[in-house]
Amino acid sequence: MGFFYEGKLDIEKHNEEAAQVWKAFYEGNPTRVPVSVVGSIRVYFQNPVLNTNKWTFKDFFENLDVQIQAQVEYQKWCRFNLLCDHEMGMPKKGWNLFVDFQNVYDAAWMGCTIVYAEDAVPDTLPILAENKEALYDMPQWIDDDNPFWSRAIEFYEAMLEASQQREYYGLPVLAPGAAPGESTDGPLDLAYKLRGADNLLIDMLTDEKYFHDLMNYVTENLIRRMKRMRELRWKKQPDSPDRGIYRKKGFSFADDAIALISQKQYQDHVYMYHKRFFDEFSDGSPASMHLCGDATHHFKFLADKFNVRLFDTGFPVDHGKLRRELGPDVTIQGGPTIMEILSGNEESITREVERICKSGVMEGGKFVMIAANNLAPKTPVENIAALYNATKIYGTYHK
Repeated sequence: MGFFYEGKLDIEKHNEEAAQVWKAFYEGNPTRVPVSVVGSIRVYFQNPVLNTNKWTFKDFFENLDVQIQAQVEYQKWCRFNLLCDHEMGMPKKGWNLFVDFQNVYDAAWMGCTIVYAEDAVPDTLPILAENKEALYDMPQWIDDDNPFWSRAIEFYEAMLEASQQREYYGLPVLAPGAAPGESTDGPLDLAYKLRGADNLLIDMLTDEKYFHDLMNYVTENLIRRMKRMRELRWKKQPDSPDRGIYRKKGFSFADDAIALISQKQYQDHVYMYHKRFFDEFSDGSPASMHLCGDATHHFKFLADKFNVRLFDTGFPVDHGKLRRELGPDVTIQGGPTIMEILSGNEESITREVERICKSGVMEGGKFVMIAANNLAPKTPVENIAALYNATKIYGTYHK
């Protein structure tokens, strides 16, 4: 078991097959379940076999050259070692760049201190944990000139410049497709990072006024920032195809923290804030949501209220039950847990893929197999290959 794919692979043939699989999937006439494997760059940083420079997340967050070099090195590793229905081998156009501050960017932008642990992704300290009333001393609007966000914008502008002159393996690095902060991890997610999850949930039950004051505060500031960052991109990249368009087709949203609350709590306390994001940024066309953990008890409501037609799921998930609840017309991305993909073997992963594919989730032809929902560092590439190969067997649609 290792971290470099040693099987025989005709890359050109593989890419042709993958393109045909996705084409059939999007046309509504799938031949088999597509396999999509995506991992955070933590896979690179927390594996010394890959991270031979011994860079840390602190280096990544504070040094532009490290951020660029780590991204392209990780992309190259993924393209040659993670067997799935993505284009493999060298990219046709070049290497993608984006400003990556993992999942701390919302909270750090609000003023939370970033904490770097030796063998974990960065986290932040909740600034309202000890004194909740400090909320009312915070500025009405979070400015973009605080030190953390100034660095984010500096990285973005430098990446735009790098795209004009920098190469990796003879191929250009590409300009970022988005400015930092155009999206969010969600208002409830940010609120609990400011207040602490336990405190926030207690507030929701015992101090509703405070809970809604905090939720309203983060919602207003996040929407304002998302618009401002989109406007920054339009200024810096005037050929952006969405220039001048705030309410866009295919809006994508996330808020993992809703997995912590019941359907009634969501509908009574959080739904109205999510609605503001959809009102501001969605044109009403089919949307998508990323939700780690098990937030499936909210999916039917979200599908009905926000026209969500793609759910990127975490675990644990009952895929067959979810398909029965959502019906055949909603795309579900799901698969074995990250623990299974990390610690299982070809036999156990094959059994799990078979179980999922036979659960009924394939009904309607709108299922995508993933490692739910991220890759764990030090996942053997043989286990990714097992996921792919098993899906090709059990995820085939028989006409």
